[in-house]
Amino acid sequence: MNEDTSRLLGLAGLAVTRVEDGPDGPVVYLVTADDQARRCPHCGTRARRSKGWRVTRPRDLAVGGRHPRLVWRKHRWRCDESGCPRKSFTETVAQVPARKRLTLRLRTSAGAAIADGGRTIVQSARDHHVSWPVAAAAFATHAAAVLPAQPDPVQVLGIDEIRRGRPKWVWDETTGTWQTTVDRWHVGFVDLSGGQGLLGQVEGRNAAVVCDWLAERTQAWRDAVRFVAIDMCTIFKSAVRQALPGAVLVADHFHIVQLANQTVTEIRRRVTVQVRGRRGRKGNREWELRNRLTRNASRMHGDHVADLEGELKDLPPRIGTPILAAWNAKEDLLDLLALARTHPNRGSAIPVLPPMRPIRPARAGTTRHHGRNLVARNPGIHPHRHHQRRLRRHQPGHQNRRPRRLRLPQPRQPAITHPLRHHSPSQGAPQPPLTS
Repeated sequence: MNEDTSRLLGLAGLAVTRVEDGPDGPVVYLVTADDQARRCPHCGTRARRSKGWRVTRPRDLAVGGRHPRLVWRKHRWRCDESGCPRKSFTETVAQVPARKRLTLRLRTSAGAAIADGGRTIVQSARDHHVSWPVAAAAFATHAAAVLPAQPDPVQVLGIDEIRRGRPKWVWDETTGTWQTTVDRWHVGFVDLSGGQGLLGQVEGRNAAVVCDWLAERTQAWRDAVRFVAIDMCTIFKSAVRQALPGAVLVADHFHIVQLANQTVTEIRRRVTVQVRGRRGRKGNREWELRNRLTRNASRMHGDHVADLEGELKDLPPRIGTPILAAWNAKEDLLDLLALARTHPNRGSAIPVLPPMRPIRPARAGTTRHHGRNLVARNPGIHPHRHHQRRLRRHQPGHQNRRPRRLRLPQPRQPAITHPLRHHSPSQGAPQPPLTS
């Protein structure tokens, strides 16, 4: 045994017998140098009879820029304790546990590179010559060792969903349906007031998984949450109302502005169909202004804003007046949201509030989303739920038929192993192409 080479290698409990040059790097031959490796892992009795030899080739970190190939020749011992159910065992050391093909320091380095080095799982796996699942498991082990069992209390909690991976199904013989085993949606919980970042992530996108994660926290932790920021999703709203009844729900500005822009677009499409009897297209000025209507007026040149208002006023009143009213309401909402981080007093906010005063739906149009109303300040918008026609018979004949939908299999959805009834689509006239 070469003690200097063993110290250089640094694997406790293993000694280097010789080193040879291989085609892909050095080949290091090892033997066991720890007497505790002869003790039975179940009863602790020191073995005296050998059952033979085993040769394993665990992978290790790179040395000098080259990845050595380890060849460990170890004993297989017999346990002489009569009451021990473990009749035989092989030698193990701390750096190479039983049934492991990687050294412990290689797994630790792969996990630390992801957690502390800022590398992705793919990059860490490539650098350490391991597979993606091995690098992901190493990261999970590293994170579990450094993260606390419970996150610190937070005052502002953020909840949002994220799409991850692809769904997987299994066939349930009892119910005769496909059951989801892996959901494509995950829900993340983030500390928005402190520096903890991501607090947790659970699989699924329903109120049950959100309530279950919050139920795992202590009562003192739940009572400390004062505000919960969510998108305009009723799933998160019902879960927060159930698990955190004392918290204030806050909808982030992005989704509010997105809803306002969607309202302007829906009104533009509706009045175009009502007046022109078809969808908007090139040559219709309101259709050509569709992108400018969703822009923030504060980021536009003053001349462009004046031109936009003038062009909307030049349109037929049944088209231009509702669109201009919705656009003005959207801009008033943006002006109100711009005061959020300036800590305004009542005097600075009052000039923005009067245009947004609630009015009766009989005089102005509203768009209902999750129990909230976006109200236009101009009474020229006719009320209608979801900005659609009340009855299908009010639509033009070529739009009175819904396009047929084809049911396509999801990606990687398992093939159905039993016959199904196929319904042929109804025969009808060809459908018009869908434009904006």
